[in-house]
Amino acid sequence: MYRTTRIMLCAALLAPAIHASAQEAKPQDTEVWEPVPPKVTPGTGTSAPSDAIVLFDGSSLSSWVSDKDGSAAPWVIKDGVMTVAPGKGGIKTKASFGDFQLHIEWRSPSKVKGEGQGRGNSGIFLQEQYELQVLDNYDNRTYSNGQAGSLYKQAIPLANACRPPGEWQVYDVIYTAPRFKADGTVESPARVTVLHNGVLVQNNYALLGKTLYIGKPFYEKHGELPIGLQDHGDLVSYRNIWLRKL
Repeated sequence: MYRTTRIMLCAALLAPAIHASAQEAKPQDTEVWEPVPPKVTPGTGTSAPSDAIVLFDGSSLSSWVSDKDGSAAPWVIKDGVMTVAPGKGGIKTKASFGDFQLHIEWRSPSKVKGEGQGRGNSGIFLQEQYELQVLDNYDNRTYSNGQAGSLYKQAIPLANACRPPGEWQVYDVIYTAPRFKADGTVESPARVTVLHNGVLVQNNYALLGKTLYIGKPFYEKHGELPIGLQDHGDLVSYRNIWLRKL
């Protein structure tokens, strides 16, 4: 009882001082004026923001190379769209990246062929290591950590936001690259947030390591690396790809 009374007395004595301090404070005391955020002009329609690196605008594959040998990218461009050339291998960007915001649009074939993983399959490899699955999962069941919007074999998407086959789909990705210590151990893991057609499907997910088809993921120390697009044998198309370094 004595202790409670003492605490209440101390609080009563402090209250006027706190009130006086609040009266002396000014709104300007908590205003921060520096640094000034850089001006960025947002894109309109399908155009990229003013500070974006445009990786594919429908006119050429000059920003891409074969992921097999670094030769010219073997995929096909028609009507402003690039499409996987089945059997010729994936492609990757010439440039390498660390943290970024990525916008990419993709389309599975309008003619439905196959089921499960055999239907409109491709993939977007963040830093060539970590796959964001591309798959036609409109009325097409597969294992949940391998469907569209999944971080392949690691993170199940929060929702299935797939549009019907033949319609354009949109991924907007916020990616934070992993940090490594000098000895190669992980200081902080890679983190990924993904919106699929405007629907949040990955919420700041901490990756467990690089994507593996068989076995458990693990990390290998790396720096900045390219973005890769997978040839999985299906005629998946891409357009309007841009990236902002963060």
